[in-house]
Amino acid sequence: MNFYTRKWIKPEDLNPNGTLFGGTLLRWIDEEAVIYAIVQLGNPFVVTKYISEINFVSSARQGDIIELGIEAIAFGTTSLTMKCEVRNKITRKTILSIEKLVFVNLNEEGTPTPHGRTEITYAYMGIERINKGDAD
Repeated sequence: MNFYTRKWIKPEDLNPNGTLFGGTLLRWIDEEAVIYAIVQLGNPFVVTKYISEINFVSSARQGDIIELGIEAIAFGTTSLTMKCEVRNKITRKTILSIEKLVFVNLNEEGTPTPHGRTEITYAYMGIERINKGDAD
């Protein structure tokens, strides 16, 4: 699993217990995962379909640096399934794990549409936008 995104835990990220608020962490994960899905599928029209059980293993406190890891584990006809781990950058202790996040590829009308992908792409590829005013 690759850990590309890092977050520094600041006071505004904390819950009343002085630890990282779970809702903030889940927002960061959803954002990171959809960016990953957009890049892998080459389409900016991607939505979160499903997130499996979320296992909060430990917590993070103000000043901690955490890192988010996302890995593609399956390609469906219109979907991409990933798993996620969040860990403390310094101690490498797991903070959270999610076994399954499913994202669906959509067309401009918001209908699930086949993406044609079968494996992870590491090349830096552009995301094509369909502009209705463009000539063929």
